[in-house]
Amino acid sequence: MECRDRWNIYHSMRRNHTNIYEFLLVGLSEWPQQQPLLFGLFLGMYLVTMVGNLLIILAIASDLHLHTPMYLFLANLSFSDIGFISTVIPKMLDNIGSGSKRISYGGCLTQLYFFGLFADLDNFLLAVMALDRYVAISHPLHYAMIMNYQRCVLLVAGSWVVTTFHALVHTFLVTRLSFCGPNIIPHFFCDLVPLLNLACSSTYVNDLVLILVAGTLLIGPFICILTSYFYIALAILRISSPKGKQRAFSNCTSHLSVVSLFYSTAIGVYLCPPSSPSGGKNRVFSIMYTVVTPMLNPFIYSLRNRDMKGALGKLLRRKTL
Repeated sequence: MECRDRWNIYHSMRRNHTNIYEFLLVGLSEWPQQQPLLFGLFLGMYLVTMVGNLLIILAIASDLHLHTPMYLFLANLSFSDIGFISTVIPKMLDNIGSGSKRISYGGCLTQLYFFGLFADLDNFLLAVMALDRYVAISHPLHYAMIMNYQRCVLLVAGSWVVTTFHALVHTFLVTRLSFCGPNIIPHFFCDLVPLLNLACSSTYVNDLVLILVAGTLLIGPFICILTSYFYIALAILRISSPKGKQRAFSNCTSHLSVVSLFYSTAIGVYLCPPSSPSGGKNRVFSIMYTVVTPMLNPFIYSLRNRDMKGALGKLLRRKTL
């Protein structure tokens, strides 16, 4: 009799703590009549982003005048933006087209890993580009020596290594968690914080790593950007010629525009409290920095940069001929 009771208790516990092997993504809207509009809109934005960033990479690769540190970093940023938007949009389009909101456990972890990788990589590359602009404006005579080829490759490779390891740590820590309750993620992709909120087991280690490591890796590049532009502003103010000031400032406008767009929307998601339990405001801000920012980056850098416009023109004429 005692053995049977233990068996019943064991099966009751198994029923109450069944592991979840798939999740449901709420998406952007639950209204069926809005799905075709959302599908067409985000498919168009995805194609524009892919074409724009690929053109930036091809233009830089094909023009020898653009084989400089600034454009090496820009090519990596364009590649990162392609990976960033490709992590989120194809699955969202698949869910909208099929009418299914499901994503497997493995698919969710894969999306979580690559999203963290490319989001962190964008953050690091923007900091590296700010450092490059600081050296170019504050130390123009020593620019070629300071930003030599080996140092530039080291900065890019270091950014890739750190962000890859960081994303891997978070993904591994999530695999240690048990998911046995609700499997509905109030988002259109597998983000870390909504996923941790669904865990049945303790997330103390995850939260600690998120605060200490992720906080350092996110705030560090941002402080680097602010510090670089502080010294850039001081250097510009020391220039006596108004034309020289305008030229120096114009070299930073594209990067400043991208930094402002990326950080303002990211801060809106991760630092401001959600306006409702459903996280509707978070989804709007997430669209801005996961979809809109990668789409606008090629336009910002090509329209505000004479060298890029010239290289793109040569590339398009060559392809047309």
